[in-house]
Amino acid sequence: MSSSDLNTGNLQQCYENINGSCTRTPRLFTEQTLLYIIFTFVDVLCVTGNLMVIISVSYFKQLHSSSHLLVLSLAFADFLLGLLVLPFNIIRFIESCWYFGEEFCRLHTCIDGMCCLASIFHLCFISIDRYYAVSDPLTYPIKFTASVTGFFIGIGWLLPVSHSLTLVYSNANNHGNDDFIAALPCKGSCQLMFTKLWVLLNMLIFLIPFIVMLGMYSKVFIIAKKQARMIESAACKTVSVEQYNNQVAKRERKAAKTLGIAVGAFAICWFPYFVDSMINTLFSVITPQAVSYTFLWIAYLNSALNPLIYAFFYPWFRETLKLILTCKILKSDYSDIDLFND
Repeated sequence: MSSSDLNTGNLQQCYENINGSCTRTPRLFTEQTLLYIIFTFVDVLCVTGNLMVIISVSYFKQLHSSSHLLVLSLAFADFLLGLLVLPFNIIRFIESCWYFGEEFCRLHTCIDGMCCLASIFHLCFISIDRYYAVSDPLTYPIKFTASVTGFFIGIGWLLPVSHSLTLVYSNANNHGNDDFIAALPCKGSCQLMFTKLWVLLNMLIFLIPFIVMLGMYSKVFIIAKKQARMIESAACKTVSVEQYNNQVAKRERKAAKTLGIAVGAFAICWFPYFVDSMINTLFSVITPQAVSYTFLWIAYLNSALNPLIYAFFYPWFRETLKLILTCKILKSDYSDIDLFND
């Protein structure tokens, strides 16, 4: 697309030979190329980061624990999102057209909702797991058995799959939106409308896990702070009061930073999208496409950040990543290696 085409205001259709086609937003070649580079980088980061987590937890036997199985299932949901959803959304966003047909639009929307909701639920369950691990470490292995973890993982997939299938294929999202749907002009948008009831339900599906995460991690921080003070008090009797306070403060800041990143990243990434969806439906307005897609991609970014937040902060992941990237696991059996020797 040349600059002269943009200046003259020529309009292009997504489907030149089909009546009622959407209008394609023209972009400069440099802008289009830059956008493809940026969004492809996010997608590659999402796929490769989560794939590394999947390989790590699956291969190394020391990671075959309840908490790591939750991380594995979370990584699988985010991996599917990056593999099956984001590539098509990259094209739709940059080209401003959906070229893959109505039926695949429904399937794609269903997979999109399923993976995003599964990711949100797993983040919530991980916060519950971490709370019990920190608050009661002695009975934690008894409470969080393989069957309990399997139950959480099952719920974390069953609810998103059921919700997405019902919403997309039952046409429940169209009820009461006849006038609004009639105002949607074109073919090639792959845009689904939602009733006020469904928007409120989606907001609850987002808010409830977020409130649980916030509550669990707040308690984890308080418990970790108390434990840090007890450990420092017992182990550092000969340390001066000033040095003791500095050590405790440093430990508290580190815990607060880690927990703040986990909860903050989730809120920052998902709040704009859900608030925008709620405002659009409740007040019958349409957000400009570029703005709505920006909010959506900020939400997608959370799936690319999850490996960094829930894995890259741990020394064991850095060790497994080194073994995977250097292909050492292909040359020798490292499945029994001690990853927690520190």
